[in-house]
Amino acid sequence: MAKRKVQRRARKILGEEPVALVWCEIHKPIPLPPKEVHRAAGKGRLKPGHHWLLYVGAVVFFFVVVPMILIDKLGKKIDQGLGSRREPHRQTPRERNRSGPQRSKPDRGFAGARADDPASGVFDGDWDLTAGRLLLRWYSHSPNPKRLVMLARDRICVAASPRRRLSPTRADDFRPVAEFPLDAARIEGAAGQPRGFATFRIHFADGSWLEVGRLGEPEDADHFLRTVSA
Repeated sequence: MAKRKVQRRARKILGEEPVALVWCEIHKPIPLPPKEVHRAAGKGRLKPGHHWLLYVGAVVFFFVVVPMILIDKLGKKIDQGLGSRREPHRQTPRERNRSGPQRSKPDRGFAGARADDPASGVFDGDWDLTAGRLLLRWYSHSPNPKRLVMLARDRICVAASPRRRLSPTRADDFRPVAEFPLDAARIEGAAGQPRGFATFRIHFADGSWLEVGRLGEPEDADHFLRTVSA
């Protein structure tokens, strides 16, 4: 459950007690927009920022772990080469069967396969509508992927913290980045979704929609989904 200072900050932003609130994220990578659209929107970042420890870990992996793996594989290859020189390899019946002529199997394809969704299920796919424009600015407001969606009696507010790292239960420096009256946006989500897989969609008046997931704090998520599904 969100701590008191999170609730207090939400009340200050909304000017009233929030009906429901939940931390959430874009649970899939943001699809790549056309270059001219991205340029016109200011070429903002489309990926979240990472903590410096991640970069340290990557350096250690490539310069320490990878060389050790390669050295180990090279040693095994040398051992195998020396062993094959000492004793000629005798083919087993299974190997003889495998080396025989093989019949090529027809490629049946995937039953019911469909073309890849260019929007990846993240939004409706139109970058000129409200959801697309919101996505283009998603990480410009904050490199952290988490956003706090707050429901008031007459509007929906999306807030973000400027920090790269935050604790959803304690963060109290978030600020509003987008606000929509209820006649311009509505939220649809089903109650009782499996923990860790729950999502909801924000539908806008122009027909566009945006889907988010990775809902934080189970109690907040359950209350939020019950509220929007009522």
